[in-house]
Amino acid sequence: MDPVARIDETKPHVVFLPYPAQSHIKCMLKLAKLLHRKGLYITFINTQKNHDRLLASGGMLWLEDATGFWFKTVPDGVGSATDDGVKATEALMKVIQYLQTHFLDSFLDLVAQLEVPATCIICDPFMSFTNPVQAAEKLKIPIILFWTVAACGFMGCYQVKPLMEKEILPLKDESCLTNGYLDMEIDWIPGMEGIRLKDLPEFKNATKQDDGLFSYFLETARMADKVSHMILHTFDQLEADLVSEIKSMFPNVYTVGPLQLLLNRVRGEETNSDRYSLLKEEPECVEWLNSKEPNSVVYVNFGSLAVMSVQYLIEIGWRLANSNCYFIWILRSNLVDGKPMVMPQELEVAMKEKGFVGGWCSQEQVLNHWAVGGFLTHCGWGSVIESLSAGVPMLGWPSLGDQRINCRQMCQHWEVGMEIGNDVKRDKVEKLVRMLMDGPEGERMRNKALDWKKTAEMATGSNGSSWLDVEKLVNEIIKLSRS
Repeated sequence: MDPVARIDETKPHVVFLPYPAQSHIKCMLKLAKLLHRKGLYITFINTQKNHDRLLASGGMLWLEDATGFWFKTVPDGVGSATDDGVKATEALMKVIQYLQTHFLDSFLDLVAQLEVPATCIICDPFMSFTNPVQAAEKLKIPIILFWTVAACGFMGCYQVKPLMEKEILPLKDESCLTNGYLDMEIDWIPGMEGIRLKDLPEFKNATKQDDGLFSYFLETARMADKVSHMILHTFDQLEADLVSEIKSMFPNVYTVGPLQLLLNRVRGEETNSDRYSLLKEEPECVEWLNSKEPNSVVYVNFGSLAVMSVQYLIEIGWRLANSNCYFIWILRSNLVDGKPMVMPQELEVAMKEKGFVGGWCSQEQVLNHWAVGGFLTHCGWGSVIESLSAGVPMLGWPSLGDQRINCRQMCQHWEVGMEIGNDVKRDKVEKLVRMLMDGPEGERMRNKALDWKKTAEMATGSNGSSWLDVEKLVNEIIKLSRS
């Protein structure tokens, strides 16, 4: 890092505060890098464990020539403890519980000691449990919320407020979980027609207002009402009605997606030439793809947090093996109940002919490879927007958070996917994989996905909606920093 003497202390200095999970950090890092390339100073704050993981995975190598971009850490209560044998969600909850009571003072001390004064905070609203708005008030600097989700994901989260006001939620009692009550349609959101209660995040299952998840989502939604600027990781054309509705509700909304395409424009770099992963990526995945025909491979990845049973994963393995399609299957070391996956020998033999199994990969590099023709995904927003950016159709298998909303939108509104649902019968999944890769339905979705890819490229091109919103955002940060 260059000496401080070369730093211009009059430049805007943005402090990034991400939610401590892989997809959120990756998205926040991309925006931070984009704003840095637009001339702003950046301090990116991770928990100590995530900082160490990012360093170990090579996720900071691109910083070697990045004057004015700093990483800082806050304690997380886990230190160097290993996550082996611990479910990803359980490990995350331990960190969150620690941050709830220890973060604010650590953050205030850290920002006060920065050599270049901070002039703005960009915060993930899912960090609501750390009181970031209160922190910004104490520091007397503005705060901007960056929702690392789609417009539909934001609106799904925000519905906890009107649903409570209409006395639809919390549920009257637990019988509502099974008596069809959750099939109720929410008919007041333009662009999300047909969305049902059961498609919403986990707050829908609460029977009391003081339920932990209900309170958390309520406070997260209320943050949108407390700030004057917020950012969404989407592009206007994809969610036109929703974006218009959100902009009518809140004063300053910026749509800045897909972020990787914007980064590609800034310096003409290849997709994912820089790393943003907390997990070590295996280049062998791409090497294996190089020998395959165009659109012949299904890519399978359930994200960084999902946890499944051994039986469930074995069933998926047999479906892939019997689909007669080539596939890349990413199996995290803690995907199966927090433990390494052990395949039955007969399944390993069946999979070897057509499949490649890896621990983690450069997802955007894989999705943009000519050989990949379909994506079996958990429907996390990072995965969906990366697939749209690459023009790859999807099979959705959502489980938590905004994933059900994303899946419903991609199937019904964007017409680029099919949902597998909760039916785990082997023949159904095999049939859907074949439809995706070889059937007329798959071809139709692939053409639609390619259309969305072109639209995304237009949105991120010069004079595109996302490009212009990035310019507006930078100018607003400069203005806020001088006020």
